[in-house]
Amino acid sequence: MDIATIVGLVVGTALILAAMGGGVAQFIDYPSAMIVIGGGLAAVLISLPLKSVMGFPKIVKNAFFGKSESLVALVGDMVKYGEVARRDGILALEGVIAEIDDPFLVRGIQLAVDGNDPEIIDDTMSTEMDSLGARHSEGKKILDLLGKYAPAFGMIGTLIGLILMLQNLDDPAAIAPNMAIALLTTLYGALMANMVALPFADKLEKRNNDEILRMTVIREGVISIQSGDNPKVVEQKLSIYLPPSEREAS
Repeated sequence: MDIATIVGLVVGTALILAAMGGGVAQFIDYPSAMIVIGGGLAAVLISLPLKSVMGFPKIVKNAFFGKSESLVALVGDMVKYGEVARRDGILALEGVIAEIDDPFLVRGIQLAVDGNDPEIIDDTMSTEMDSLGARHSEGKKILDLLGKYAPAFGMIGTLIGLILMLQNLDDPAAIAPNMAIALLTTLYGALMANMVALPFADKLEKRNNDEILRMTVIREGVISIQSGDNPKVVEQKLSIYLPPSEREAS
């Protein structure tokens, strides 16, 4: 579980509730919530195919759960595989495949073991990386759209509330509920966009970038091993992708 996501939501919610003081109940208005949440989701459904939107719960889950794997350890593993290939031949890597959990790494090593040229390995693995990036981009787009439409529906709710209020100026009992719709829809739209949808979208983009970087290290490592590079050369090539502070640790 991503602790930063949880901490951010808890701290953000706590600060907002603290700013509301003791009158939290005054900020709860179901018609306003229906306009913002329902309208935002409806706009997303109009914008994207149903199949894409059906994966929304899984997309949100990815903002809370994600594997954080060390690139330093990955570089060390690739160097180790390079040593095996250098010492026992490329076919010897077939014996280490069963120990590997990463499907992308398994496919890369299998491509090398099967005797494919480095160019074919590069094209095949790069295509898989592009496909993964496209899938992640489609998921992120749902949150981006929700972040775009929620404030707009907040403004729509504000206009609805103002219109209803102006139409009922002769009825004092109707002014307060309509004023609540007018003001709270704007608040709800801003909260949904800036504390949920857009931050989640940015978190998913970070996860995608980290995964693509990891896959890039694997691809370059497999190509280097297939090309017969010395393990030290493999390490030097892959260490470039590490932050300077971690290169010595590799």
